[in-house]
Amino acid sequence: MDKGSPEAEWREDCAPRRVLALFATKWTSMVLHTLHARHQGAARTGVLLRSLPGISKKMLTQTLREMEASGLLTRHVQGSVPPAVEYRLTALGRRCVAPVELLYAWGRENADALDQLARRPTARR
Repeated sequence: MDKGSPEAEWREDCAPRRVLALFATKWTSMVLHTLHARHQGAARTGVLLRSLPGISKKMLTQTLREMEASGLLTRHVQGSVPPAVEYRLTALGRRCVAPVELLYAWGRENADALDQLARRPTARR
């Protein structure tokens, strides 16, 4: 593959594919948005669970672990009994908030068009 060729631009480790991999689940962007917009970048697990209607505790835990592994947030254990765990956006996580907010704003502005889309057979509401 020649550097700068269309094939090289879409190789498996290219930046656009890595960005899409960060947001492979719907909950990643929602956790980013919730941490930023509702909790000033940091919140405990229970607070996030109550802030995200429809997410199970298991899915939230899995999403938080994936986001931590990706470098979008950090996990802080406070030395209380029982231990309190707080999740905080990292610098990378804070930089990801802006495009997520743009996408969410676009969705709100185009809700009528989104309502007209055909439902996918596997989609759940």
